[in-house]
Amino acid sequence: MKEEIKKAKELIEKSEKIVILTGAGVSAESGIPTFRGSQGLWNNFNVEELATLRGFLKNPKLVWQWYNERRKNILNSKPNLAHLKLAQLEKIKPNTWIITQNVDGLHYKAGSKNVIEFHGNIFSEKCLTCDYSRKQEVYYEDSDLPLLCPRCGNLLRPDVVWFEEPIAPENIEKSFELVKECDLFMFIGTSAVVYPAAYLIELALKQEKQIIEINLEPTYYTGLFEITLLGKASHLLDEII
Repeated sequence: MKEEIKKAKELIEKSEKIVILTGAGVSAESGIPTFRGSQGLWNNFNVEELATLRGFLKNPKLVWQWYNERRKNILNSKPNLAHLKLAQLEKIKPNTWIITQNVDGLHYKAGSKNVIEFHGNIFSEKCLTCDYSRKQEVYYEDSDLPLLCPRCGNLLRPDVVWFEEPIAPENIEKSFELVKECDLFMFIGTSAVVYPAAYLIELALKQEKQIIEINLEPTYYTGLFEITLLGKASHLLDEII
């Protein structure tokens, strides 16, 4: 591990354009549950009920209650050392970009500016009917749910990407462009099984980019490139940045 940490540090130092894909494992140390694994968020719920449009239309209050509890958890959380080290890296290397699968906004709170929120932001809301949208970092009273659009009166929904929904085209385009142009690609705290985010790893491999993986456990891609660091993201990022 010491040799790999040394190599990772040297690779970061000599790279100018760095792209970092982050997943739920990065926010786990802030007390936010991951989606998979033994303590995963999805383990106790039916995904069909809580993270699809048809589930929302069937029971909008239930879906809003679940997202509202997640909001409460996030509002009571702070960026951890992993978030802070990535923000520090951007200050050292201004062409560093984060593409995050997380919807908690903690990369921004840590000070990162070059962030693509691939799956949206849990504090953003949009109307099902008109083009009204807003962002409010608040926790709602149960009596306020489900939320209604102040413009047309129809339902507001969380502006996150649910299952069976496409990623915003501008986020896809920008992310693929960044990976193609980067010197170094890193993926941290992600199971690497959710598409299209996992395509970014495959693109980096196809483009023969330098790649660093940081995860608690091996993934499907472990061993396909030189540097894999297994352990907590905060500890390992503190070692290499």
